[in-house]
Amino acid sequence: MTFGLHHVQLAIEPGSEDRCRAFYVGVLGLTEIPKPPALAGRGGLWLRTGGLELHLGVEPGFRPARKAHPGILADDLDALADRLHRHGAEVEWDDGFPGHRRFYTHDCLGNRLEFLSPA
Repeated sequence: MTFGLHHVQLAIEPGSEDRCRAFYVGVLGLTEIPKPPALAGRGGLWLRTGGLELHLGVEPGFRPARKAHPGILADDLDALADRLHRHGAEVEWDDGFPGHRRFYTHDCLGNRLEFLSPA
């Protein structure tokens, strides 16, 4: 038996799709993909870049994930960190993962994101 990862879902607050779109598409450069018609009425949005797919799902009573997070591979961490800084996002570098460079940031709703690259 083998497993692979199809997508990661993060919770978002009701009505925040436009703010999330501005961050994930406008700042990070992900591409929004259409949700299947049976799921579109639930709100949220789906995003993709390369082999990564993120689903942002509306959650009543939303609270940002401060500890749980996706670990997202990036090929140019320095350029990404600069882009995030230019858009007002804080970047926290962390050298605690041997063999990797990485940093943490938060999306527009406070969800934690980790970006990393093999050293």
